[in-house]
Amino acid sequence: MKILTVVGARPQFIKAAPFSRAVRERHTEVLVHTGQHYDASMSDVFFEELNLPKPDHHLGVGSGPHGAQTGQMLERLEAVIKRESPDRVVIYGDTNSTLAGALAAAKLAIPVAHVEAGLRSFVRDMPEEINRVVADRVSTYLFAPTQTAVDNLAREGITEGVTLTGDIMCDALLQHAQAAAARSQVMSRLALTPGAYVLATVHRAANTDDPAKLAEIMDALALLKEPVIVPMHPRTRAALMGTDIEVEPPVRIIDPVGYLDMLELQRNARMVLTDSGGMQKEAYLLAVPCVTLRDETEWVETLEGGWNVLAGADAERILAAAKRTPPQGSPPPVFGDGKAAQRMVSALETDHPSHR
Repeated sequence: MKILTVVGARPQFIKAAPFSRAVRERHTEVLVHTGQHYDASMSDVFFEELNLPKPDHHLGVGSGPHGAQTGQMLERLEAVIKRESPDRVVIYGDTNSTLAGALAAAKLAIPVAHVEAGLRSFVRDMPEEINRVVADRVSTYLFAPTQTAVDNLAREGITEGVTLTGDIMCDALLQHAQAAAARSQVMSRLALTPGAYVLATVHRAANTDDPAKLAEIMDALALLKEPVIVPMHPRTRAALMGTDIEVEPPVRIIDPVGYLDMLELQRNARMVLTDSGGMQKEAYLLAVPCVTLRDETEWVETLEGGWNVLAGADAERILAAAKRTPPQGSPPPVFGDGKAAQRMVSALETDHPSHR
C-alpha cells in the first residue's frame, strides 16, 4: 500500500515521526512538505532530530495570507497526488496544510486519514477550527486522540470510520524523552536552574495580531519577577516589531529551538505559559503545570486536576494562574499508551468505509 503523508508545520513534523516509523515497516510512504514552516529553526532541525525521512516532495509554498497560501498548496498537492497515485492520504492537525491536503485528496477520490480528528474549540472565527471541521467532514479515516474527540464527532453525526487511537504526540514524547535528556545542552547553554524559570510561547494569530492582547501577555510575563524564557516564533517577532511593546527583564527572548531542546526546557520549567495546543499536552505528559493564553482549549483533558488553567490574554488572570499552588503527583494517562501510530497503520490496512 502507498500512503502519501502531508506535513508543513512544526507540530506536524513531530506527529509524523512516529507514524512514518510505523508505516514504513510494512508499506510505502511518500512524504510531502508544503513549506508552510520553511526556515531551518522551524523545519530542518526537526527532520534531523526526529530522524524523519527527507521529504519526497517539497512544495515551497512558504508564508502568506490564508487564501493565497492554501490555494497554492491545493494546486501543488493536487499535481503531486495525481503523479504518485497513493492509496491513502494522511493529514495532521489543523493548519492550512491540513486543509489543503484534505481537499486535494478528497476531490481526487483518495481516502483521507485525519490524525487528531474530532478536536474542537467551538470558536468558528479561529482559522484552525475551520480547518479541522472541514478536514473531518471529508475524511474517511478519523483518528481521534481522546474519547472527548470521539464524542465531539458523534455529536456532529460522524461515527463511521472513527478510531480512538490515543495521541500520537504521546508516542513522540515517549520515544524521544530519553534522547532529549541525554543530548540536549540547552539548560547549560542558557545557564538555567531546573524549577527556577518559566517557559513561555506565543504564536496564535489571535494573540500576535492583536497589539492589545500581545501587550497584556508581555506585561504579565515581565511581572512574574522570575526568569521567563521565550523561544520567539517568527510571527511573534514580526508582530512585536510593529508595536511599541517593550520586552523587559526578567523576560528573555531566544531564537526558536528544536524538539529535543524544547522537551528539556519544558521538563525542567516550574511552569509553562503557552497558546500552543501541542505544548499544553507535552506539559501535561511531563507533569509540569501549564497556563494557556487562550479562553478555550481543544485539550480539555488537561484542565482536570488543575494541570492546565485558561487565562486568555488578560495580565491579571495570567499572573493569578501562574502563581497558583501546583497540583501534586502525576496527571491521569488520558492521552494513550504511546502506541497510537500502530493503531493508525492497522486501521489504514482495513477496507475503508464508504465516503460520507
